[in-house]
Amino acid sequence: MGTPFHLHVTPGDEAPIYRQIVRQVVAGVASGRLAPGERLPSLRELARKLVVAPLTVKKAYDELEVQGVIETLHGQGTFVRADAVRSSRKGLERLRPLARRLLIEAELGKVEAAALEALLAEERAALRAEKRAQERGA
Repeated sequence: MGTPFHLHVTPGDEAPIYRQIVRQVVAGVASGRLAPGERLPSLRELARKLVVAPLTVKKAYDELEVQGVIETLHGQGTFVRADAVRSSRKGLERLRPLARRLLIEAELGKVEAAALEALLAEERAALRAEKRAQERGA
């Protein structure tokens, strides 16, 4: 693999720390920075690196397991699941609450639909560029 994947948390963020961890791991898998089968740090190791309670990391890992993104193999560690990138139908349903929140925020900010679509297109292009760069560096 090319560049190592690093997690970081922001205590002042509106999202709880465990959610920040979940978001970053999911984004890492989606962008290809975290490959299927890649080993993640142990609960204690990640808690120590992030200076958070081990139970916070456990809560994040539990959520990621429920989502089917990671799996913990007893005595071996925690890994990105081989099938972490799921079918578009399941992915679409998982996105529904995020889409709703995005639309609410856009409505509150008086953001026009065309500007929102342009923003999504820009972010998709950036994600694809990251993935290509990762593939070249691997």
